[in-house]
Amino acid sequence: MKSARTPDIKICGLKTPEAVERAVRRGATHIGFIFFEKSPRNIEPDIAGKLAEAVRGSVKIVAVTVNADNDELDEIIDLLKPDILQLHGSESPERVLSVKALYGLPVMKVFSIRDADDLAKIDPYIGIADSFLFDAKAPAGSELPGGNGVSFDWSVLRSLDEGVNYMLSGGLNADNVAEALAKTGAGGLDVSSGVESAPGVKDLARIDAFFDAVQLARLQGV
Repeated sequence: MKSARTPDIKICGLKTPEAVERAVRRGATHIGFIFFEKSPRNIEPDIAGKLAEAVRGSVKIVAVTVNADNDELDEIIDLLKPDILQLHGSESPERVLSVKALYGLPVMKVFSIRDADDLAKIDPYIGIADSFLFDAKAPAGSELPGGNGVSFDWSVLRSLDEGVNYMLSGGLNADNVAEALAKTGAGGLDVSSGVESAPGVKDLARIDAFFDAVQLARLQGV
């Protein structure tokens, strides 16, 4: 499976102006800010808002939450003014509809994938979520729903309906992104730990290497 275009690229878990600037300059279409206290990438909404303001209009701003209640979402949306809400918890289809109705923003619903049975769980959300993000299931004992640096068997995505709009996540980095594109034809890529030197610490050289690898893959027809 091959995508006919250069994939959208989301750099997630950003915390510094330098990383935001580099991601956008290299061609990120989306930048993500994580609002989950247990994550090393957690950021306060007011700080995220200031970082986003510098690049607003040139990139899609994504607020990543995990089972956030309305009070939390109110604060995030007020201070960040995101373009997209990414729901990374156990939100039901009804909750997705409620969030969309309350805030008038598109929702990207995340699913943790290990096998085809996990992929089938998106069915009740088709036509409700505006897009999906497929991440790998967290390793045993991890308190983080994402950003664990592990991938899943990308071949399970071959059974996915071609009309499903999704981003691929989970363990992506400069070394394996060409293989990921070749196997999935994903229209979007989401990377976080794969461009870090330590958990939560974005590495500008690794951001460069990731974009270089995607560009090379496209030149090679992947």
